[in-house]
Amino acid sequence: MNFSEPCRLTGLLGRISPDGRCLASCVQYRLIVRDVTTLQLLQLYTCLDQIQYIEWSSDSLFILCAMYKRGIVQVWSLEQPDWHCKIDEGSAGLVASCWSPDGRHILNTTEFHLRITVWSLCTKSVSYIKYPKACQQGIAFTKDGRYMAVAERRDCKDFISLFVCSDWQLLRHFDTETQDLFGIEWAPNGCVLAVWDTCLEYKILLYSLDGRLLSTYRAYEWSLGIKSIAWSPSSQFLAIGSYDEKVRILNHVTWKKIAEFEHPAMVADTKTVVYKEVEKPPSVETERLSFPPTRALASSLFSTQSKYDISQVPVSFQYIKPVADRANPKMGIGMLAFSSDNCFLATKNDNIPNAVWIWDIQKLKLSVVLEQLCAIQSFQWDPRQPRLAVCTGNSKVYLWSPAGCVSVQVPMEGEFQIVSLCWHPTGDSMALLSKENFCMCYLEREEVK
Repeated sequence: MNFSEPCRLTGLLGRISPDGRCLASCVQYRLIVRDVTTLQLLQLYTCLDQIQYIEWSSDSLFILCAMYKRGIVQVWSLEQPDWHCKIDEGSAGLVASCWSPDGRHILNTTEFHLRITVWSLCTKSVSYIKYPKACQQGIAFTKDGRYMAVAERRDCKDFISLFVCSDWQLLRHFDTETQDLFGIEWAPNGCVLAVWDTCLEYKILLYSLDGRLLSTYRAYEWSLGIKSIAWSPSSQFLAIGSYDEKVRILNHVTWKKIAEFEHPAMVADTKTVVYKEVEKPPSVETERLSFPPTRALASSLFSTQSKYDISQVPVSFQYIKPVADRANPKMGIGMLAFSSDNCFLATKNDNIPNAVWIWDIQKLKLSVVLEQLCAIQSFQWDPRQPRLAVCTGNSKVYLWSPAGCVSVQVPMEGEFQIVSLCWHPTGDSMALLSKENFCMCYLEREEVK
């Protein structure tokens, strides 16, 4: 592994372009575009205010910068640096902004979710979508970019509108059997739309493209319900993470539950491999050095290193009991993601914040648990192979693959607390983000088994 020098960053706004050539990052009101392999500066753009959100267009030719406080979106072109576009929502305000799949339309959601405005960069035309619902995930595009689903709320009822993205014509409009719709997400094949209810009501509904209700799934009643969902890349499985610390897997034929994964405080199955992160002393003793080390070298040589030991089962994990009288309790399955080959599912139970659970989807069994010294901040699968990258808010990055597990110290001067990461589309590198800096981590192909 090789690491780049750190570069400044604000707001965790670092994004690799879809074509994998460029990396965009923000420092307050400046947008900086670099070559992803050399980090050489390609473009520098100055926005009107501090940037709060950035997004690449699908063809990597444009970058959208949203300044929600000012109600402004600025768009920059990589091919024509002199070209510029400013969208001002004025008194309507702005709470969300995103690209359409064609990379030539921008969808802005106004304050109080009064409407979604669709701006065309090509024709400068404007379209409006009324009554968008104020929920966590209210807009969803099919992977092929042909259709868009929008969650709506009118007359105290939830609806879904399906639009054709080529001309923004309404294709279907139907009401949903939800009390208070919380999110929508298309299956990767674009055939099924998952719609789930607020956490107060355990209910997930599956609709076809023509608006037919295919199935309804409820695991239990009278308790906090769904916290997270994830489709498998093949669209064969839907994983539902719940507040009861379980993941339920539905199959795409009958939409019935085929597996239920529990996350107990103790793992006793001898077939499960538990990797435990342990600290090891610094690799060099200061007295043996005949020269004073540089600060960067010292920080990597003398910082506490860590490695993985394989624990003997049964293993008990640190379990945190949630505070019952607080809103948004730290409990249940907060993160879950399928590997790109559909073979593994990684999950995190917020009651056991220091562990990542990796499930074998072919056997529908727990395969591996990574027990970390610090709480899991983020994890993400390599887009090309079953390899999971994990960060825990310190200066190390952790990688798991079926071949084994490794902890790598980032050789950085001063503090570098990695709280987020994102893979390059090829899986050859990844961006490691802290609150004030980012660096690129380049992986050598030969080392990958």
